[in-house]
Amino acid sequence: MSRAAIFPIIIALGVAFMVATVGGTITVLDEWYYSLRQPGWAPPGYMFGIIWTVIFALIALAGVFAWEKAPTRRDTEIMLGLFALNGFLNLMWSFVFFRMQRPDWAFYELIALWLSILVLIIFCGRFSKIAAVLLVPYLIWVTIAGALNYQVIQLNGPFG
Repeated sequence: MSRAAIFPIIIALGVAFMVATVGGTITVLDEWYYSLRQPGWAPPGYMFGIIWTVIFALIALAGVFAWEKAPTRRDTEIMLGLFALNGFLNLMWSFVFFRMQRPDWAFYELIALWLSILVLIIFCGRFSKIAAVLLVPYLIWVTIAGALNYQVIQLNGPFG
């Protein structure tokens, strides 16, 4: 494998690891969080780490496939910008929900996150069907997280 082929893999894995690590430090499971009523269908707590690990691995792989198949430098730049925006929105949800303790605001932020995933799927799918397919579980998981977030609001609101 050439250096040029390894570079996107190292970057994608590094960025995914960084976003996951920062997200983990923002996610504070404290007395406030444990006092929230959760819907009966909420996954057990230990599942979140497992699911997010798989999701971040798939995001990194999608980034590698999209990077390798992007037809132009401009497409690569746009794609990287979309992944960066998505990573920022992913971190912001954790910050708003856990640090600001505002599930109500986090729900609206999650809509922006969901839309950013959809845009990534559509944009990357133009030149890498594999990248688009690898991002679908992320969209599904964020949809589930959105439903869970909404239920937390219904069961515990108002906030602030």
